Amino acid sequence: MVYYFTSNVVDPPAFIYVGKDKFENEDLIKYGWEEDVWLQEGQSWDNLPQELLNDLAQLTKANSIEGNKKDNITVIYTPWSNLRKDGSMDVGQVGFKDPKKVKRILVPTRENPIINRLNKTKVEKFPDLKQEKDDHLRELRKKDRAAQLERKKEEQRIARERAQLKWQKEHAYDDLFTEENMAGSSNQDRDENWEEDFM
Repeated sequence: MVYYFTSNVVDPPAFIYVGKDKFENEDLIKYGWEEDVWLQEGQSWDNLPQELLNDLAQLTKANSIEGNKKDNITVIYTPWSNLRKDGSMDVGQVGFKDPKKVKRILVPTRENPIINRLNKTKVEKFPDLKQEKDDHLRELRKKDRAAQLERKKEEQRIARERAQLKWQKEHAYDDLFTEENMAGSSNQDRDENWEEDFM
């Protein structure tokens, strides 16, 4: 089971999901999305609004059996893509590929008004996380293909414009050097008195 929450302290509202326990967290680890941020109580990332960070940290504290009983706990957060999981780790436990992408936030005490506000948005579901991830990746690939096609069309348009400008530059004097214009400026076909007309 996964708990879904909505934090309205940011606009647009943030979508938050939490595993019921370490076993559900295993699936969240396994099927996370690249843009997900992983928060975990007790260990040690970039530009999340402070209000949202406070909501997330309070929710993490409240859903931790040990962390909920203590004051002054540290909650760490990192991008999902930075999570490292190997066979030697316990269920729900993770490591990190790059420690520089791990940030910390201190939670002095549990703030019940925040938890109560978030709990009012709580929805319990039994999602197929693998299917959701597959669908999400398929949608990302579709958007990427559309963007690539758009870039290719734009490159072709620019190439056509450049070819047209090149042709125009190379043929700019073509109208000046027609047979009629050349004959009109030639002295060969003039009558003998053309110099008198000129003077």
